[in-house]
Amino acid sequence: MNSIPSVFNAREISRTVVGGSEICPNIQMDCAVVMINDGWSPSRVKTLDTLLGCGFSSVVSIEVSRENYNIEDFSRRFPSVKFIVPLESVTVGDLVNIAMSEVQSEYVLILRDTLEVKSDLMTPILFSNLTAGKPFCVCPRLTLQGNVSFPVVSRPSSRKSVFDVESSPKVSDGAENLFPYDSIGLFNRKKFMMLGGYDYTIESEYWQNLDLSLRAWLWGEKIVMSTSFAIAYAVESKQLDSTASQYSNRFYLKNLVPRFVHGEGVVPLSSFLLYLPRSGCGFFEAWRQFKDARRWVRENKFRFRLDAVTLVQKWGAAGFLDGK
Repeated sequence: MNSIPSVFNAREISRTVVGGSEICPNIQMDCAVVMINDGWSPSRVKTLDTLLGCGFSSVVSIEVSRENYNIEDFSRRFPSVKFIVPLESVTVGDLVNIAMSEVQSEYVLILRDTLEVKSDLMTPILFSNLTAGKPFCVCPRLTLQGNVSFPVVSRPSSRKSVFDVESSPKVSDGAENLFPYDSIGLFNRKKFMMLGGYDYTIESEYWQNLDLSLRAWLWGEKIVMSTSFAIAYAVESKQLDSTASQYSNRFYLKNLVPRFVHGEGVVPLSSFLLYLPRSGCGFFEAWRQFKDARRWVRENKFRFRLDAVTLVQKWGAAGFLDGK
């Protein structure tokens, strides 16, 4: 596995970028929208028409696979939409990182092609309310077809001193959320980039999402829910794969091992003795992984505002990130 990236968009990905030559019509918000397409959708034309009518500052359509459609045909039909097709294998996090670097707006709404996009998806008034206070990420109330609720709200917990994630379908406005389900949410672009974006070396979508989200919390940012911001899936939502792997090990080293001591994040050498038996690899490879994470924490030590232990203990307490 490659070394942990120290800067945003450290990986250069070959890609084709077409379109976006015209300004979006009727711009009403300093917000771009990015549609991540996992496959071919028969409603793609309708979806793009709807997004262009919402008043976004820019619209980006980005592909998981370059086999999805003829990009030239679509760019001619939608000259104000920027179409991006990666020319190599990528993760969803890679796609979001690319999109963030291609737009200039203050906020970016990340959507998936599995969602039902309606004309009232985002209005200027709703956008203004959601971004008051400049949160890092606002998560919508996601539902399945027929307005059926499912667990999209998450919180950190601990079972016998082992970090765990609890999920619930109960959504309350402004509630803290550990991570945006399916990476869907309204992101502050500048904060996203300052956090380093998604770690491309974590190829598991679940652990990649959880890694960025927990890092945001440990570095003093917030992820919140909104009941007025609601989107439904047009097709069945996929299950999140949280299987333990080398990627969960990297998440563990970057987010659960660091301790917040005297105003900075630190990784004690003694932590290696705890990591070695859970690493699933030999001594020298485990030591290499541990040293790489320790280097990364040292480079970012003054970005930490708390550690995972404190986050679990104080989750839900009003103003806990402000030391109140």
